[in-house]
Amino acid sequence: MSERNPLPLIVTGICSIIGTVLVLWYYGYLHFAKEEDALLLAEFTMLKSIPGEDTKLSLQPADQGAQCIDGVLVLFDTTQKGLSGVLVDNRKRAVRCLGQETPQAEQ
Repeated sequence: MSERNPLPLIVTGICSIIGTVLVLWYYGYLHFAKEEDALLLAEFTMLKSIPGEDTKLSLQPADQGAQCIDGVLVLFDTTQKGLSGVLVDNRKRAVRCLGQETPQAEQ
């Protein structure tokens, strides 16, 4: 019995993996995250409401809108179409929506 050269099999496997990744990336199923994808969209501050005290707010609305999606508060920028992100605290924990069920992992 003669031994086979494994080099063509290895090269074929590597080329197949590279080709699959390129096709998935081309059709948009694979996204390579860049550093600018995680940049801060805007700074937010929570104003504490104290009973009996008036809170002064600007009449002009912010450039962002929020929507509750799957129990998480998602921000959408109204000035740049397609720009959205999840509202997180300083420890990168997502801000949850009250009154909505948080998705649970199936067991």
